Amino acid sequence: MGKLNGKVALITAATSGMALATAKRFVEEGAYVFITGRNQQRLDKAVKEVGGNVTGVQADSSRLPDLDRLYETVKKEKGSIDILFASAGEGSFASVEEVTEEHFDSTFNTNVRGTLFTVQKALPLFNQNGSIILNGSIAGIKGFPRFGVYSASKAAVRSFARTWLVELKGRGIRVNVLSPGTIDTPALEPFGDEGRKALAAAIPRGTMGRPEEIAGAATFLASDDASFVNGIELFVDGGTAQI
Repeated sequence: MGKLNGKVALITAATSGMALATAKRFVEEGAYVFITGRNQQRLDKAVKEVGGNVTGVQADSSRLPDLDRLYETVKKEKGSIDILFASAGEGSFASVEEVTEEHFDSTFNTNVRGTLFTVQKALPLFNQNGSIILNGSIAGIKGFPRFGVYSASKAAVRSFARTWLVELKGRGIRVNVLSPGTIDTPALEPFGDEGRKALAAAIPRGTMGRPEEIAGAATFLASDDASFVNGIELFVDGGTAQI
């Protein structure tokens, strides 16, 4: 029997990379999974990759009408959920001199506003003793040049977890943050081979992480194996955040 047998999970922004790998793993562990994505074509492809026990819903987590439609679908098809992985996020580089309103608003609308309302609108459907996983980043505790807005948005997500676990303790809902380091996904393609080598060299392990390693950590946090794990920030980064 899988670690998530009979559970219903929702993973936002799961059309590629870490979130898609997590969706596959959750299904392998016995869960029924709802996944979202902004692009319908990419979403349809992801649904096919996951296989059975999955529903794809086109949605942008920063748009509240999209979230309402998403949860209407979840309620209609399954009635309730046990696991939420609020994975949607974005980030781009800009120094403090270069930051524009558009850059700030885009980053915070997805990473902070989107995370907040994704969780808020899920709560009426949440079963007792559920698990909420927030997508953090090692950038939330480290200083990377030209990445300050993104880093601040992830620090805000970390702060949410501390507050929400207290607010939701009466329902037994755990809230944890999963903070990846450098993971080998298509998002790194613009760095080229030399850039990717430099990124890997900065990791104590010496290699970048794989999406499947994030999926394994998310499965732990979602499962009863983590029943006494609440409010943590789990770094899955090969040690980068610790040095």
